[in-house]
Amino acid sequence: MANMFQGEMDPEIAALLGADAPAAAASSGPVPDYSALFNEKNEADDDKAEEAELDLNAGGFPEVTKRFEDKPNPAFADPNYYKAALSGEGDIAQRVHNILQKYVGTKDPKDKGVYRQQVTTAFWDFLANVARKAPGKLPDYKKYLLRFFMLHPTFLNTEHRELFAKTVVNNELNQPVYYLDEWFKAVGTGVIRNSQTDEAKVSKSNVSAKLQALLDKANGKKDGARSLLKAKDEERINLERVLRDRIKDLTDHYPLDGLPDVNSCYTDTQKKIFSEVHELLKNLMKNDHDLDLYLKDFYQAEADVKTLEGKIADEGGGAEVDMGAVDTEFNTVRQMAKMTIGRQGNHFPILTSEYFRCAPNDLAYRENVISILAKIESIDPEAFCRSYKNRLNRIVPYVVLVPSYGDYGVCWEPFDRFNRATSRARLALPMYPKNLFIAILSAVGDLRWQVAKEKASYYWMEEGLTGNYYQWFQKMKLKGDLKDTFIDDYITWMTKESEATQKLDKEVRGIFWRHIPFSQTIKEKLRGRSYTYQDLYQRDLNRAMSDGY
Repeated sequence: MANMFQGEMDPEIAALLGADAPAAAASSGPVPDYSALFNEKNEADDDKAEEAELDLNAGGFPEVTKRFEDKPNPAFADPNYYKAALSGEGDIAQRVHNILQKYVGTKDPKDKGVYRQQVTTAFWDFLANVARKAPGKLPDYKKYLLRFFMLHPTFLNTEHRELFAKTVVNNELNQPVYYLDEWFKAVGTGVIRNSQTDEAKVSKSNVSAKLQALLDKANGKKDGARSLLKAKDEERINLERVLRDRIKDLTDHYPLDGLPDVNSCYTDTQKKIFSEVHELLKNLMKNDHDLDLYLKDFYQAEADVKTLEGKIADEGGGAEVDMGAVDTEFNTVRQMAKMTIGRQGNHFPILTSEYFRCAPNDLAYRENVISILAKIESIDPEAFCRSYKNRLNRIVPYVVLVPSYGDYGVCWEPFDRFNRATSRARLALPMYPKNLFIAILSAVGDLRWQVAKEKASYYWMEEGLTGNYYQWFQKMKLKGDLKDTFIDDYITWMTKESEATQKLDKEVRGIFWRHIPFSQTIKEKLRGRSYTYQDLYQRDLNRAMSDGY
């Protein structure tokens, strides 16, 4: 059995535990089940959130066939909605009500500006209370309060109310696109880890906190190894299926004329199968080698997790935290909202027709967002791909729908710090932008930049997408933020250049053509529209022939 655990223990874990890898891996005796201690399962919570499962072999987004419910939700027409939304939240709810009355009732522009700021602060404090209840069973009124920041339906006109009342409630497409009530529920129940923030350094004397951080890291490594194992197993199944089909073709013979008891020789077509079979066998051998390595990684990570869980139990439980996961995430989401709006934008949080200017196609409800993500992927097929161990994995990011009047989507983090291999990125999108397609493109452009920068690491100013773009930026002596300029160019690349409208600098076009390639269908279309694209297409062929691509 010892051979199962030939993967290497993480050096940090080995150092902290004072054990070498083989000793830790081969720990004697059964390990107690600490799943209850770490909230991995809560029998009392039947309504626990579920994470959209990561499938590295998924080919694309599902087709959106249902955009709205047939019947409007009656909650939006309930005259008691406002009262029900505020009820049970204590003094902060009363404060929101009092300030809101002053804001709505005043005619003086100066006073209105003061009350507007007070409403904004009080409403966010009020929402923090509501968010803490998200991991449980939220009534519809509080659910939509969190989901849309809809405090009072009559703040919207009839047309807008009907639009929100018919949005699809549940995640029927099983994609990682979350409304805020769902997001806080998933974070609060431990389904999704808190978003990264600039955390304070853990004290060297806080052994429990160190152990918990290492446990998170080991769990990330274990999850990554498991996802890669599943992908490799699917790859093997496909290779074996093709091999069986080719062998069947190879063994099909017909009797010779005049010699009914003797079968014919191999045909020219069958003889070609020999080389195909040889290539398939080579690929199967490589697949088996990779599968063996991933198995060792998985078993070692699993052993590390069990060892650390035991250590944490010996220390008396998990790491101490200053506030609950939902409180931490709520503060993070508030920062996300500010980033989607920008410094000069409208930071008033409550949904009202006074500021709501979205056409139905620009409202970021879940089905709209999934349709646009699919459109982006059809133009930029590697938009949601990340390379790991020579394999390009399609990893759809978490998308958090933030009810704000912003116009910019942001990439909050390109991957989980504990699992760079197969973890999802996190995008935050404003729900009420002027142009939803542009808002989502800005988030995907941000994601593209951050992933490329992390991949190049210390050489991000010299190599790859970021290196080439940075050198062009410097050469042109441009001012302003480098990443913002890149995102603007990415939006132009996706909206104009994909339609053969040449708007980018020639050098930037060349960088994007190579590092952010269009789908083959679009490349074929473009090559016939202009000599510029024909030349870029020919360079692709030249690189492929010289194996330098």
